[in-house]
Amino acid sequence: MGLILADDVLGRGLARVQGEVDAAFDALLGVPDDSRATLVEAMRYAAIGGGKRVRPMLLVTVAEMYGAERDAAVLAGCALEAIHVYSLIHDDLPCMDDDDMRHGKPTLHKAYDEAIAVLAGDSLHALAFEILASQHVSTDPVIRADLVHALASASGHNGMAGGQVMDIAAESAGADFDLHTVTRLQQLKTGALLGASVEMGAILARVPEDQRGHLRAYARDIGLAFQIADDLLDEEGDEELAGKALRKDADAGKATFVSLMGVEDARAQAQALSEQAIGHLVQYGEEADLLRALARFIVERDR
Repeated sequence: MGLILADDVLGRGLARVQGEVDAAFDALLGVPDDSRATLVEAMRYAAIGGGKRVRPMLLVTVAEMYGAERDAAVLAGCALEAIHVYSLIHDDLPCMDDDDMRHGKPTLHKAYDEAIAVLAGDSLHALAFEILASQHVSTDPVIRADLVHALASASGHNGMAGGQVMDIAAESAGADFDLHTVTRLQQLKTGALLGASVEMGAILARVPEDQRGHLRAYARDIGLAFQIADDLLDEEGDEELAGKALRKDADAGKATFVSLMGVEDARAQAQALSEQAIGHLVQYGEEADLLRALARFIVERDR
């Protein structure tokens, strides 16, 4: 997927990771010559050639900042992206958000069917941990176990899935969800995997846990900025550019940052979070330029 960005540093960084992640998924998802072929083809449909690959880029950038090997970081990034893609497949199902388009093409259950979509999501979830358990990611079993723990913690009821069920509740709760609750919801639904991205990069590079605080703070701030920007795009964005249906939150009466803060205050808050995130990187030089560029892009994007 091509991406035109004002910041060439970020454009090149994302384009490189996009190519590496697609190549890795292509190698990991060979289509078998039996009745599983449709399932694997569906996994490839969802995993290859779509998305900005923000989470793998975060992981790879942090890992390389501390001297980890890029090939191993890309594989770990694929595990992270497999979880993200599985979540999108399931989110799009009729029992969840009931969406017809994702990344400018039919959602998986529309391109195939609901049963294949469920199984493709399940299989990508399993693939994530199969990748992280591989010695191709690390020959150190402690590193592999820590990577598995970080991703599992960010994916389940204390992370992304927990945030998703709060998001479902937000549709019926409406005004009963205050700003604190919506912030907590988004810290889980969106922020948990972004936090895991930098955490896993640091784990892979053997950064001591007590030296990751500024990275966690950066991830927390860009996670909230990312979701506020998403809410603004849902309110004001172009469906053709976004490649998916917009304005569904307002139609459902869902509590969001925009509905609670208003458009202008939400935009100002996203910008403040972006600047605060960049401030957490003050100890780094040009090796963190991709992270700085990403923090700026999050609040300026149109899709």
